[in-house]
Amino acid sequence: MNTNMLSLAGRLSNHELLAQVKLLAQREREATAVLIAHLAVLDERTLYLAEGCSSMFTYCVQVLHLSEHAAYGRIEAGRAARRYPVILELLSDGSVNLTTVRLLAPHLTRENHGELLEAAKHKSKRQVEELVAELRPQPSVPSTIRRLPAPKRVPASAMVPEATSSCSPGGVPAADHALDRESVDLLQLSPSLSPARPAVVAPLAPQRYKVQFTASAETCEKLRLAQDLLRHQVPDGDLGQVIDRALTVLLRDLTRQKFAATDRPHESVMDRAHTSRDHEGQGRVAGSRHIPAEVRRSVWKRDGGQCAFVAQNGRRCTERAFLEFHHVVPYGAGGEATLENIQLRCRAHNGYETKLYFGQRPVLSGAQASIVKEAAGHQLGPDRVETQQRSKGVVSER
Repeated sequence: MNTNMLSLAGRLSNHELLAQVKLLAQREREATAVLIAHLAVLDERTLYLAEGCSSMFTYCVQVLHLSEHAAYGRIEAGRAARRYPVILELLSDGSVNLTTVRLLAPHLTRENHGELLEAAKHKSKRQVEELVAELRPQPSVPSTIRRLPAPKRVPASAMVPEATSSCSPGGVPAADHALDRESVDLLQLSPSLSPARPAVVAPLAPQRYKVQFTASAETCEKLRLAQDLLRHQVPDGDLGQVIDRALTVLLRDLTRQKFAATDRPHESVMDRAHTSRDHEGQGRVAGSRHIPAEVRRSVWKRDGGQCAFVAQNGRRCTERAFLEFHHVVPYGAGGEATLENIQLRCRAHNGYETKLYFGQRPVLSGAQASIVKEAAGHQLGPDRVETQQRSKGVVSER
């Protein structure tokens, strides 16, 4: 198909090709404006949650397969267009582009949006940045004079590209896998590595990544001390191995704190105080929000440390950050902290399902709550719960 497109374009005369390109560019602008309008409404209705995505950005990247940059620009433009619909007209006719909208969006108000958008028509990125600078001037950078050290040259023979760690402070390879103390001290004074510079994680080759960040003097000292203490296990002081070991310990500690993940589980004091065992031996907390460590460990392992929300189309949310323990039947509706009733959810889907559940029925009480508790033990959804309510003459008012 791509060959046919190129072949068709190649048959056009210069005049026809120029005219066709202009027409196609105009159609692309119109299609982009229409897409942004639809994305704006989709975002406002939070429909991405039901599609198994924790955010609008994730939906655009994973479902619509937009690039991260394209997704960000269109989401920002959509949110700005919800406030000022004239933006869609300007995008459609080419008066402004997505970059212009992104730069202006934080500064638009009901009073100035017309004037600013008019002034930004057909302007370049630099011109729009100057327009923003006039609108919101930043304080001058203070004048400084300081002596910089001469850069330390590392002999070429000391560089081993395949094995040299790329995780040394400042992102510069260290000779012979070791962290040269004098080099690190010099790097800390380099103005090109100011704390404002963002950290960088970039793939270099399959299974190999460059990790670059700015470290404080205290962090560098910790790295040097860790290298020294690990010389028996890591003789060359490879920073990649040192950091990998440190992260392994950190992750083990974090998962133990949040999800009670451990190779040697034991019942905590709170579990002993609140937990009663049923006939199956499963930890159960009657009338309490407390989730036993045994349940948290099992849920974390079962759900793979990932949000377990699955959309109707079968798509599972891929979020692993901001995870929370979610009651399938909410605690406020009588749901208990059992393995069957607890799942992992990202914060967005946890709130989404809670709102969805109570949006269909209010908090239950009395006979209704007893039915819901019974449902929790059998993994019944809201529709099955309502069926039992109707059969027992207990119907909630919507």
